[in-house]
Amino acid sequence: MGIYLNPGNKGFLESICSEIYVDKTGMIEYTNKYLNTKQKYICVSRPRRFGKSMALEMLSAYYSRKCDSRELFEGLKIGGDPRFREHLNQYDVIYLNMQQFLIRTKGRGVTEYLEEEVLEEIREEYGEFLKRQDLGLADALRRIYAKTERTFLFLIDEWDCVMRECQDSEGLQKQYLDFLRDLLKDQPYVALAYMTGILPVKKYGVHSALNMFTEYSMTNQRELEEYTGFTEEEVKELCGRFDIDIEEVCSWYDGYQLKKVKHVFNPKSVVDAMLCRECSNYWTATETYEALKIYIDMNFDGLRDAVIQMLGGEMVAVDTGNFVNDMRNLHMKDDVLTLLIHLGYLAYDSVEEKAFIPNNEIMGEFRRAMRVGGWENVMKVITDSERLLLNTLEGRETAVAAALDHAHTEIASNLDYNNEFAMGCAVILAYWSARKDYKIIREMPAGYGYADIVFLPLPGRGKPAIVVELKYNKAAQTAIWQIKNKKYADVLKGYSGEVVLVGINYEKDKKEVGHSCKIERAKV
Repeated sequence: MGIYLNPGNKGFLESICSEIYVDKTGMIEYTNKYLNTKQKYICVSRPRRFGKSMALEMLSAYYSRKCDSRELFEGLKIGGDPRFREHLNQYDVIYLNMQQFLIRTKGRGVTEYLEEEVLEEIREEYGEFLKRQDLGLADALRRIYAKTERTFLFLIDEWDCVMRECQDSEGLQKQYLDFLRDLLKDQPYVALAYMTGILPVKKYGVHSALNMFTEYSMTNQRELEEYTGFTEEEVKELCGRFDIDIEEVCSWYDGYQLKKVKHVFNPKSVVDAMLCRECSNYWTATETYEALKIYIDMNFDGLRDAVIQMLGGEMVAVDTGNFVNDMRNLHMKDDVLTLLIHLGYLAYDSVEEKAFIPNNEIMGEFRRAMRVGGWENVMKVITDSERLLLNTLEGRETAVAAALDHAHTEIASNLDYNNEFAMGCAVILAYWSARKDYKIIREMPAGYGYADIVFLPLPGRGKPAIVVELKYNKAAQTAIWQIKNKKYADVLKGYSGEVVLVGINYEKDKKEVGHSCKIERAKV
């Protein structure tokens, strides 16, 4: 076994021997289907901590011909596939971690160094067919194929690191992409090329240097949706095994919504939560908030408004089609939002074509990013939210109305505050601190209609449920009557305890401009 040529199965062995292993070997059925076909070029882009490298280690263990991985895979999902043995350990695998090459060369001569390293191992295995010493990697592989008809399977990790870490070097990026194109495109020795990274394939103008690749990204994972992260069923099994409440795990790590799989969880964060027996923000283990702050502080028209709307629980429309798949050429709000989708800071509803903040863990990252400069008004509302929640639970109607007036004043310039839906965004932002004790749901089907906002208490918190109804230029008491008459509290079936009914009205067209509030308590 080599470093780059047929690196073996040790990485996958470590995965399946870990305390937590979730079986994703079913994905191999898809890669087997595309072997030696026109669809053999696959580029999978996902955020950090979504199992990209683990998937490559799995593919390396399955395909590498210099190891015997039969026992590792038998008993796993792929073991039941009729074609399981047909491709098991039958290919020469070339495994390239581009991040390592970039670090060692600091961007200078990265492809030359790569060729030198890989060719050394290729010559050890196939030197008898490579008489010339000046051959490049692509030429060497063509000659090997011509003599042996042996094909190679390429696994490329962090393929986009040159785009991300050498953003100011367009020349280096183009040279790198040209190298990959020459190595892979239309080459008879390629059985499969599987690349992973954070960004989709880089575009120049309307073209892509690697246009032979089918892209599986966070805006469209195609057939690989169930392998993008942990599914709800997989997380439920882990929660039962580690005795952790599924609702709390959902509030922290769920929310990456795809076309078919509506609940996609961040795998690394879920694993950390299970092993630590605690839901917390594990993003900071691999990311820093400075990266997010750079993008949300960009001065593009509508970007700030969009961020505030998403902080308030709304989805915002985004056109992902103009994004050129790098982190430097950002020209409008939609470019920034699309990049944040690929980085994992936003989720994307491909049916509605809208972006949103997926869960509490990512909400925490936004809060950290906003703490330093430029977002003082929003941070003031967030800071005051703890007192607002306490006043609500204690029934202090005047204090609640005053706090909502203050929140409106701080963020009104960023919202079209002229209807109940816009009010809902502001109200949820004003109750920011409630996220640690509640699951917050907008427009929840309840009784004979939809409750505007429902705060469902997380298990073990000892908090009452809260049902909020919003009115615009009407009356807070009318909102309370609607909660009762339409039986909105029926949505809490299965919950036993107190419910706080909150009616909020905003008067704009009368002399007393501002919020009014009525609070009552009930039992279910």
